[in-house]
Amino acid sequence: MAARKEEERPNMVETFKEFKDTKSIDRTTLVSVLEESFRNVIAKIYGSDENFDVIVNPDKGDFEIYRNRVVVADGEVQDENKEISLTDAQKIVPDYEVGEDVSEPVDFAKFGRRAILNLRQTLASKVLELEHDSLYNKYKDRVGQIISGEVYQVWKREVLLVDEDNNELILPKGEQIPRDQYRKGETIRAVILRVDNENNNPKIILSRTAPTFLERLLEAEVPEIEDGLISIKGIARMPGERAKIAVESYDDRIDCWCLCRCAW
Repeated sequence: MAARKEEERPNMVETFKEFKDTKSIDRTTLVSVLEESFRNVIAKIYGSDENFDVIVNPDKGDFEIYRNRVVVADGEVQDENKEISLTDAQKIVPDYEVGEDVSEPVDFAKFGRRAILNLRQTLASKVLELEHDSLYNKYKDRVGQIISGEVYQVWKREVLLVDEDNNELILPKGEQIPRDQYRKGETIRAVILRVDNENNNPKIILSRTAPTFLERLLEAEVPEIEDGLISIKGIARMPGERAKIAVESYDDRIDCWCLCRCAW
């Protein structure tokens, strides 16, 4: 049995190593997820987890579990999970008396490989769900904004980019400027076209052909637009070839045609 415990312990170390460095989830949330996952397994084994204390330290990669039971007279134990006989309690500490609380450390490794695998699967599922929520919340209100991403993979129908947090961004073929050539590792700019979230699986779709992309570039490059002296009324594009921009000036001294022609 001791050999089996030693065999299982490295799995627990790997479990924490795998999940403690999850960057998209804050520490408080991660601790909560880890504790909830332990409690789910405990509840399946003991029927309830309400009398257990679970202490998780993802920074160190360790945890502690304690089961709390009330001492009752010998022969009066009705719930072995929540009660312990006086004789058994005194085997732990000789001076325990009826009515006192007993707190015992629980060795999770003794639950066996199946329980540990169950824990890992529960953790993986919850962490993946939280990562998806984090990605969706990060981008759902940023549609229409310019973003820079690093080209990670170039495929026939789309280009896969990653942002500063290594989240995946998709630039479909139809949203690429025809003459553009993409190389792995280079940084490109695009506008966030939409954020799909089917089955809680967010996909960030980018565009370099949308009129909004040119509009945001102009706003960034032309100070008069940023300052509100010129407003963009409309944009028509043939991406990679030419564009027409309708603007309005609120200052007679500004030549809108020259400004927009130079910016384009």
